[in-house]
Amino acid sequence: MRKLLVLVGVLVIVNAALLFVHVAPAAPAAVTDAVNVGIVLDVGGLGDKSFNDGAYRGAMLAEKELGARIRLIEPGEGSDREAGLRLLAAEHMDLVIGVGFIFTDDIAALAKEYPHTDFAGVDYSLATDNAGHVIPPPPNVAALKFKEEEGSFLVGALAAMVGHSKKVGFVGGMDSPLIQKFEAGYRAGVKYVCPDCTVLVSYAGVTPDAFRNPGKGKELALTEYAQGANVIFHASGSTGLGVFEAARQTGKYAIGVDADQYDEAPGRILTSMVKGVDVAVFDMIRRVKNGTFQGGVYEFGLAQNGVGYVYDEHNRALIPDSVHAKLEQLKADIVAGRITVPSTR
Repeated sequence: MRKLLVLVGVLVIVNAALLFVHVAPAAPAAVTDAVNVGIVLDVGGLGDKSFNDGAYRGAMLAEKELGARIRLIEPGEGSDREAGLRLLAAEHMDLVIGVGFIFTDDIAALAKEYPHTDFAGVDYSLATDNAGHVIPPPPNVAALKFKEEEGSFLVGALAAMVGHSKKVGFVGGMDSPLIQKFEAGYRAGVKYVCPDCTVLVSYAGVTPDAFRNPGKGKELALTEYAQGANVIFHASGSTGLGVFEAARQTGKYAIGVDADQYDEAPGRILTSMVKGVDVAVFDMIRRVKNGTFQGGVYEFGLAQNGVGYVYDEHNRALIPDSVHAKLEQLKADIVAGRITVPSTR
């Protein structure tokens, strides 16, 4: 994978805030049907070892395999994310992607303003009407949804089975419906295999900044470890780096999120609940390139390999064969509909 894109000298000044714009190397001149894709990252930016890096991997794969031209915007401190999306739409990108649920309202508004531009929102939040019916996104918007609760159920069951304690922990980033899905699934997985276990829950805050506060993550994790948890699952972006530091300091375990985070704390990461953001981003770019893009809701769960957990040579010694077999049975039961995982707490 190529490293970071070349920084282009484009500064967009919005409310005295800057947007840093990166552009991938252009496809060869012979490629005349290259798809132009603009991506605005979530808080935390590149290097979060999680959500944003997953979107970046999908974009880079599309550049390599599809000849896509990628323009990547990393919002600066306090910058207006809508300005990044608007900039890309105004440049007539074939596809504009917002990474994170906080882009939902801006994507919905801009999609109506630019009806001939395709948009995709990772973790796009679907609204409901007064009767409780889901309101579909605009026709040129793909709402990329993941069943985080299903993957979280599995790592919750794992934490309960190998934690050697009746207490397990959860550290969330922004207290929001999306992160509550992680908590709900995790809690359900713990209770499924250990009904009398207690789930300790902490959130880093109620604003997007809660996803980039490692110091707060460490503080919350140390408190939960002190209360008796031996395993903590985080769903908190780069705030989770603090959870990993707490695991190293105490000699206990953490569970990563979105991507395989083993390298962040080797020997201390029990597993990671992985989320196929790279798969979803690549799929949308491919659809635009071959002319099959359609607006609507795209959902990725265990059945679609959109979520899962890591089990490989790094953590195999931490997970007994009997526990792994149990997790695989639970996974099969969820896919078959024999277990229904809650998405709200």
